[in-house]
Formats: sequence, C-alpha cells, structure tokens
Amino acid sequence: MESTLRRTWAEVNLDAIAHNYKRIKERIGEDVKFLGVVKADAYGHGSVQVSQLLEDVGADYLAVSSADEALELRVNGIHMPILILGHTPKEQVGRLIEYNITQAITCKAKADEYSAEAVKCGGTLKVHIKVDTGMSRLGYLCDNGHFDTGVEGIVEACELPGLCAEGIFTHFAVADEYGEACDAYTRHQYALFTEVIEAVEKKRGVKFAIRHCANTGAVARFPETYLDMVRPGLLLYGYGEFAHQLGLRPAMTMKTTVSTIKIYPKGTAISYGGVFVTDKTTRIGVLPYGYADGFLRSLSNRCSLYTKEGPAKLRGKICMDMCMIDITDMMTVDVGSEVEIFGEKNSIDTLAELAGTIPYELTCAVSKRVPRVYYRNGAVIDKELMLRM
Repeated sequence: MESTLRRTWAEVNLDAIAHNYKRIKERIGEDVKFLGVVKADAYGHGSVQVSQLLEDVGADYLAVSSADEALELRVNGIHMPILILGHTPKEQVGRLIEYNITQAITCKAKADEYSAEAVKCGGTLKVHIKVDTGMSRLGYLCDNGHFDTGVEGIVEACELPGLCAEGIFTHFAVADEYGEACDAYTRHQYALFTEVIEAVEKKRGVKFAIRHCANTGAVARFPETYLDMVRPGLLLYGYGEFAHQLGLRPAMTMKTTVSTIKIYPKGTAISYGGVFVTDKTTRIGVLPYGYADGFLRSLSNRCSLYTKEGPAKLRGKICMDMCMIDITDMMTVDVGSEVEIFGEKNSIDTLAELAGTIPYELTCAVSKRVPRVYYRNGAVIDKELMLRM
C-alpha cells in the first residue's frame, strides 16, 4: 500500500545481508551448513524479503520462533527447510507436516504430544532435539547429575512413532562475552553437548544428520563448535563488535525528516518533565519519530542523531510520536532535511550501548507503522507497510 514514506522509514540493504552471508560462509567453510535466523520478522528487517535473499544465495535452513512465522514464509513462496525454535501447540502438527516444517522438541511432554498428533495425521514430523547444556531455558536437561536421564529421554523421543529426528542442537549462553569464566562455560556447554550426542548415537546406532550449536558469538570466537551447521543471528545483519571484526555490513538504516523548526529563548524547558532547559537562544528541530516508532525512551536527552551537518543532540524526553534535536548551529538543516537515526553515519551499536541494550532490541522495536524500503543491487526492489488499510 502507499504510505507517507517521508515521515519516518527504514531502509533495508539486502546487498549487505548477501555480503555478510558470503563472508560468514567463507569463514565456516563449504562443508558446514548455514541456518539464517529470521524470527521476529528477521529482527525487524522483513522475514519474507530476507528469506527470499537467503534462498537465492544458497543458505541451507531458516529458523523462526512460531508456526505462524513459518507459515508466513511458506505462503510467500519460501521452499527451503524451516526450523521452529519455540513452542507449537499440538493442534498445529498436521499443518507442520503439510507444509514440511521442522519442529524443535524440548522435553518428554512435547515429544509425546507431537508423536501422537503425527500418528493421528498419518504423517511424519521432522524434529530437532534441543539439549539444555547451561542456557537454563528450554531443552532436555543433561547437566548436574541429569546426564543419564537426559540421554534416555532423548533416545526415547527419537524412537517415537511419527517423528523423524533429523537434528540435535543446543544454545550457548555466554559465547559472545569475554573472560576466562565465560570461555570456560562455553567450552563446558560444548563438551557436554558432544558427550550427549555421542551417548545418544551409541544407544540408537543412528547418527544425527544435523548437529548445531554455534550462534553469533561461537561463529566469531569458537570455530571448533561449527559441527554440521551454524546459526548466526546478529552477524547476519551486520551489527555488534564481531561484525566489525569480520568486515560485515549493517543492513538497516533508519531515517526521518525535520517536520518543524522552533526558536526558543534561554530558559525554555523542552518536552515532558522539563529535563532539558535551553541555556541560550536555541533552534530546535521537531522530528516525527518517537517511542511508538521504536525509539527507546531510555535514550531521551542522551544520544545524537545525524544530520547533513553532523550529529545533532537529542533534547528532552522522547514523546510517543516525536522527538526534538538541537540544530542551533546547523543553519542548512531545514524543514524536510533528512536525519539518520542509525546507519552508516550513526552507529546502532552506539545507540544500543547508551540505552543499555543490544542492537537487536532497536531493530526489533521498529514498529509496524514505519515503512520498510528494500534495496538489492543498489536499487529499490520492494516497499512494505504493515498497517491495515
């Protein structure tokens, strides 16, 4: 649908994602499969568009969080394998089988439910078994005295009727953090994971086709963990210190425009709560970008946005639909001038650090009323607005 694009918009550079895929693939080698994590609308980048790109460039698997996310890809023409990492109600098993979608199994109860439903449907559900090696979230618990029972539970799940255990995986908790303790914890998780695999395969006499555990931190720092497939998230989209180290490119640029300019005298309180008061005659640019668009309110009065004359400091609290920048000494910045919220000139990593969070939260926070414009081979190939009209 058409939109008032020049209000606030996100530009998604699919060429950057293709570049990042190629660089990561060179790092992991041709024999290691690549799973692209596209859950949460590809972290705000557009799951359908990113998945189409990954299918085109030769990625092997996709990962989403829910059946709805998986089905969105299927009905939009994505044919490559899709793994659901999160919970799926048992009533959806028939649809997973129909659309050839792989489901993670995290415990005995889920395994039993999915098996019963698959048998009832007269089909076979492809599954990946999740092992909890220290994330303490989902998966068969195999640490701290639970090794034998965990292995037995996994073997039992793999042999249930109606299920095809294609893969087994775990998730690292601190692979992206530095320090001896974090490194030791990651290596402990990896060692436990491989011990579990060896024990299960020995009991069953069958090897798993796909073993995977390497997330972004592990891809960057622990090559021994690559196994059969890696699943980088942050790296794929080009954010974070590891992306910089590996020569990857950020994929999203957020932009807005100056909608109004006001001149205020010394002593004027700007925005809610009056947390900023002008100390001289001040030229303020009002931007149509607020927390309803995804601008975290924790950044109020703390960051800068980038104009054609350089960084402009944010003044006062971020409002639902607006924020204000100081353009006192930027006389060529006028109504209609573009302002980069984050991108090549205004790093999302800096904004995330100031907000006390990670870049993912900022890209995921970009709301549905912000249009996305997609670039490939340097040209606009698609525009998307998720509002219903």
